[in-house]
Amino acid sequence: MCETDRLEPPGLSRRDMLGLLGAAGAGLAVTPALTGDPALAAASDLALDPKTQPADPGNYEAPTNLAVDSQAKDAAISWIDRHSDDIIGLNDRIWEFAEPSLAEWNSSWAEAQFLAANGFRIQWGAGGMPTAFVATFSNGTGKPVIGFSGEYDALPGLSQEKGKPQHSPLVYNHDPYAPSYGFGHGCGHNALGAAAAAAAVATAAAMRARNLDGTVKFFGSTAEEQLVGKSVSVKAGVYDGLDAFVDWHPASSNTTGWGSSNAMYSVAFHFLGTDGHGGSPLGTRATQDAVTAMAMLTEFLRESDQAPSSRMHYAIRETGKAPNVFPTLSSIWYFAREGSPARAKILMDKITKCAEAAAMATGTRLQHRLMAGVWNQLGNKRGAELMHANMLQVGPPTFAPADQAFGKALQRSNGAPETGFADKINELNPPAPVFLGGGSTDVADISWRVPTISMGTAHQPGGTKNHSWHHTATAASHAGHVTTLAAAKYLAATTVDLLTQPKIVAEMKDEFARRTAKIKWKSLLPDDYQLPLYEPPKWFLERTRQSWPPRGVTWPPKRVVSTETAPDLGPELPPSNLPPLD
Repeated sequence: MCETDRLEPPGLSRRDMLGLLGAAGAGLAVTPALTGDPALAAASDLALDPKTQPADPGNYEAPTNLAVDSQAKDAAISWIDRHSDDIIGLNDRIWEFAEPSLAEWNSSWAEAQFLAANGFRIQWGAGGMPTAFVATFSNGTGKPVIGFSGEYDALPGLSQEKGKPQHSPLVYNHDPYAPSYGFGHGCGHNALGAAAAAAAVATAAAMRARNLDGTVKFFGSTAEEQLVGKSVSVKAGVYDGLDAFVDWHPASSNTTGWGSSNAMYSVAFHFLGTDGHGGSPLGTRATQDAVTAMAMLTEFLRESDQAPSSRMHYAIRETGKAPNVFPTLSSIWYFAREGSPARAKILMDKITKCAEAAAMATGTRLQHRLMAGVWNQLGNKRGAELMHANMLQVGPPTFAPADQAFGKALQRSNGAPETGFADKINELNPPAPVFLGGGSTDVADISWRVPTISMGTAHQPGGTKNHSWHHTATAASHAGHVTTLAAAKYLAATTVDLLTQPKIVAEMKDEFARRTAKIKWKSLLPDDYQLPLYEPPKWFLERTRQSWPPRGVTWPPKRVVSTETAPDLGPELPPSNLPPLD
């Protein structure tokens, strides 16, 4: 999960920040107060009290009495302590599998088996995706219903030896022309899934021990890195019926909040052309030229077409493999991020025009496909306050001296200040009054359907980033284990309070209703959206008792094949291009 970067310049008033950005004079839509953008406005504290400005971070004081000591909470935390080896084992197994989005066959199975062994009922194929599942435990009346999120996909090119602070890919693919690295958990999803599953099981154990009413649902989510899994499942109604949703993500600090994230559209562009030879290139519809031209054109958007909250990035996924072979198919994949769905669509529409222009200029044929679309996240202030209180109550992660030495070595290898892993709980502060953009997450779509709490722990040292080999190195290290177990305790403790304090759940729901009163969530995925699936191996289908293809999916999918012909170069020239003799 690519969580939002919280940019909160210290000591600046709201007016100062607008002036710094040039927004006051230029009319940039970077704050709900100026734009009236419903999705941005709902995520602002203006939605809670339209008569006031957003809370001043300097005057806000987080409540300290929300986390309640209870025997049920003690039972949940005690379960995590007693089963720490099992939790770490799950964490490390998923780290070793390092499977890509939509193909997490072993990882999803390991996660589901951990839950099933601890009394959860498993339903596979959530939202039509083979590696997505819902695990359920219910007790007593079954109310309230609390959801957990488990992710387990890895990232390409981020393979790294565990616990090693110098770049050393665990999987190295030798090719003298183009060496590459294997997949790695450079976003820490192995820990995300393991800690959330541990918290769900620990909560269920406490419910049994103290006879607490409620239902715990764990949602095994595929393809978060592609922003696919949860958005598809939310549209399909998989998350309906929840009273609250509790989420976390590995980070570089121990913190929670109720800020927003960027909405995002993901589109793959395919250019179709003709064959060609490097020695005789004339008359070729060159698809590699098309993706190069598109990339160049979109770079020109950055100066005058992107606000400070905007992000645009791409990867060329398919093109020529040898200098003298012109490919008939080249593909480039774009993310367009902005502070709201409407603004993200405007940016993606501009990117699409660049694709059309590139195709026109090169004489190639363009096909494009929507791969994903997610909203900006809707925070919940009361939920964040409850989580923060529990983080303080449980206490920060305790790192060994060797952990801190490892963290500093990682920072040194990245040229960052050598401060080690964060070993304190950050203060709880309101979101910055001006939204400056950042990451995106498909948890955002859940947050518009149910009150959602998000949290992060110091799973990597400051100065290193998500989606890096540095994070892969920590994700199965002792330091990573420490923060994974801490995250499990924060999640479980907060959930026990949700089960035993109906007043807080009611307050979260009331806040949610006020924030969403003037806006209705609608999936950014059209009704004819095509799931970007891979066919599962036979053993996976047999173990999970699924059939292939899922209902409503045509398999194999329609192929993307060039049928282009060479371009017209005009009539042939006469010899030496001389006029005929009279």
